[in-house]
Amino acid sequence: MAHFAKISEQNKVLQVLTLNDKDMLDTEGNPSEAVGQAYLEQHNNWPANLWIQCSYNTKYGEHRLGGTPFRANYPGIGWDWDSENQIFWQSEKPFASWVKNIQEGRWQSPIGDPPALTEEQQSQNTATTHFWGYIWNEENQTWDLTNSLA
Repeated sequence: MAHFAKISEQNKVLQVLTLNDKDMLDTEGNPSEAVGQAYLEQHNNWPANLWIQCSYNTKYGEHRLGGTPFRANYPGIGWDWDSENQIFWQSEKPFASWVKNIQEGRWQSPIGDPPALTEEQQSQNTATTHFWGYIWNEENQTWDLTNSLA
């Protein structure tokens, strides 16, 4: 099964549909996004150029089954299509300072991801007596370690 996102003229994802592989084969029997787009236009009355193929198994620039990632993310309704970079983005920017990580197709703090938890913190999390984690501090531009009792 192939997946296609129906996008608006403002590049917002409106819907995601599946398409039988046979409905996107070219005359030589090879999968073709353009053939899939034409099929969707014919059967859904939506312009072919506003159907964008996506991968159900791709998230944050990684293919969960070890395959080749495709267009950074499997989109949801309301997501953005970035035609310049050929990737899908979650629309909401978490914080004003965060920037787009084009390679991974996700928002990232200006100082990167939070630090890893220590082994002790991780073991306390699994024992469910504490919950250690980092939260973004927009004012100080830092990852702050928090600990809440379970």
